[in-house]
Amino acid sequence: MAGESTEISHMISPSSWNRFETCPRMFWLSKQRLPRKAGMAASLGTAVHASVEDLLQEDYTQIGNSEDGWLPAEGLRLLKARWEEEKAVFHATPRRPQWKEEKWKEAIKHQKGAIRMLLDHVGINGLDHEKITGALWRKIQSMAIAVEGELKTENGKLMGRLDLLMADVDSSGKMVGWLVADLKTGKAPKDELKTEVNRQLRLYRDIIRDNNPNGPPIRTEGWYTADSSKWVAVGEDVLEDAYAAWEATTPTKIPLEPNIGDDSCGGFCDWKAWCPHWWNWRHETNTLHKGDFSDSVVLLHQYEQSSGSAIVELCEPRDDSGSVIPTGIRTGVNFDNRGKEALEELLETGHQGAIFLGSVMTNRHSWRVGHWCDVLPWSPIPDGVEYTRPSSR
Repeated sequence: MAGESTEISHMISPSSWNRFETCPRMFWLSKQRLPRKAGMAASLGTAVHASVEDLLQEDYTQIGNSEDGWLPAEGLRLLKARWEEEKAVFHATPRRPQWKEEKWKEAIKHQKGAIRMLLDHVGINGLDHEKITGALWRKIQSMAIAVEGELKTENGKLMGRLDLLMADVDSSGKMVGWLVADLKTGKAPKDELKTEVNRQLRLYRDIIRDNNPNGPPIRTEGWYTADSSKWVAVGEDVLEDAYAAWEATTPTKIPLEPNIGDDSCGGFCDWKAWCPHWWNWRHETNTLHKGDFSDSVVLLHQYEQSSGSAIVELCEPRDDSGSVIPTGIRTGVNFDNRGKEALEELLETGHQGAIFLGSVMTNRHSWRVGHWCDVLPWSPIPDGVEYTRPSSR
């Protein structure tokens, strides 16, 4: 009926789509309101992105047309404010590593890299940032059509976070198209964009195109602030594939099937403390407790709080559900910094069962659980059983 609204069960973003493609179980776990993990790289990226967006949105009409020397200090002021905001969020997240204040200099470098790319967009290269005038910066601002916007299809099923939508202009200053620019503070590509990044940028392009059928041509680029390099995303429309992913990710209380293998079980995943499959895969491939850094499920037998020294017993999977079998093999572990704090916080809850240790340094006589490690209760969610996620707060 006309005017009748249909409630949308969920939305899918490029990051959740990528997670689903890597492993449906990983995607499902990410939606269960399990403890979120903070990360230094993500916090740095958020602070840099926000400060650049602030520079593009602040009112600088008080800066004279020919006045220069103001932008470096203003950039630092905005970056510092965002840095402190991110630090507060980071420290308020129980599941976190150690904040690295020494990364501040790196954040400054990334902000400068973003400013260089904005200058390049208006045809200026190699200009000392001290020489940026009020008139020049306002010209750059005038070309920013949208800053820090949420992209969403009209049906509400697909969404993403847009960093910059810039006007593309020709040599005469006439707008000839739109440019989707996504700021990246990670490592720049060597030859081409990663598949998932290319797909992310094309999804942004296609959502804008779908929402603006009479709009101008659209280009998409990944802007890598580390070296001020721009990487074009090219390829066919991805909306059909995105909607297929949306259909496949309909919320369910039953865990989705895992993709078992090296890319998922053997790679990075924030949710291993709740998934038995990586553990079984490691055991079956004889790679459990192998390598310089390992994930492990252990029982704690002794702990000396003053030194952080402990004795743990290694465990192996009893079955596919994640039940544990103590192996009788014991090893010394040294918990330090945030790793020590996390263990003591867990023990204060009265936890007495198996413990998941993530990214433990195992290439030494005594294992090391440092600030980068996870220390969590081993809480595998079994296959085929309904799981009710915690209520949101």
